[in-house]
Amino acid sequence: MTRTAPYDESVRTPFSLLAERWHPSAAQVRAAALTALVMSVVIVVTGGAVRLTGSGLGCSTWPTCTAQSLTPTPAMGVHGIIEFTNRMLTYVLCAAVGWAILAARCARPWRSGLTRLGWAQFWVVMSNAVLGGITVLAGLNPYVVAAHMLAALALVWVAVLTWERSSEGDGPARALVAEPLRRLSQVLVAVTGALVVAGTLVTGAGHHPGDSSDVPRVPVDYDRLAQVHADLAFVTVGLALAVIFALAAVKAPPAARARARELFLVLLLQGVIGYVQYFTEVPELLVGLHMLGATLTWIAALRIPLALRVREDAAADQALPAQQQPAAAAL
Repeated sequence: MTRTAPYDESVRTPFSLLAERWHPSAAQVRAAALTALVMSVVIVVTGGAVRLTGSGLGCSTWPTCTAQSLTPTPAMGVHGIIEFTNRMLTYVLCAAVGWAILAARCARPWRSGLTRLGWAQFWVVMSNAVLGGITVLAGLNPYVVAAHMLAALALVWVAVLTWERSSEGDGPARALVAEPLRRLSQVLVAVTGALVVAGTLVTGAGHHPGDSSDVPRVPVDYDRLAQVHADLAFVTVGLALAVIFALAAVKAPPAARARARELFLVLLLQGVIGYVQYFTEVPELLVGLHMLGATLTWIAALRIPLALRVREDAAADQALPAQQQPAAAAL
């Protein structure tokens, strides 16, 4: 069999030069991945704050704040500040993602798969920033707003995967439970995703359009959408209970059973907040807590399938120094 040619040492990039001088520990790589995950949650919550304070059009255009100014003017008041602050937090998020990318790239051995996940986060952030601009230019169209929220949750998904992978090896995944149970956990993730999507539609038809002006809403009865959302919540809770009992029956790894219980508890808290906000005319504070809870629910669901498999250390050739890595892994 032909051996892959070693990496050409004459090829130098800023990343490879930094990798020669900085070798973060496994704990530092994991901390960087966790920071990116935390910032992905923060951007969801602050985006919700923009909407709940009626600041969605605090900056009237994009990428500048007004046609004449990059930043908000005093005449725009607090709404301009809130909207512009949320935009600026995108740069903080990019810095966190950049740290995760560099930590994975400079680690020894080089975590090439983890590096690719970091770059995936970066491009999701960039695409969602553009989608955020379209949201403003579209006058807070509810479907575009919902897509903006779902893209943020897609970022959370990749960030969770990056964080989990940062504590694993780079070898192939090995299942710890039977395939039917793994499939059940994946169905739970899918239903949880449907629950979150339904929640964005409820918000799109509800009481917080994001601005005091005449903003279009989803043309479906709010109470009907809320009922669909509640029905999906009951299905999700039922599936979570099924996963808890199934994992206990097969004596699954303790980490997996703990994560299933965590999801169940988060779902119960979300249910309480959801019902209270529905019967109290959806006050802004409770809606914000519900959005945070939705993000934590999504994270808890995603972590269950990841606990049902393990990745061992990478193959021996992946442990070679960077100079001996295949050329295809040099980017």
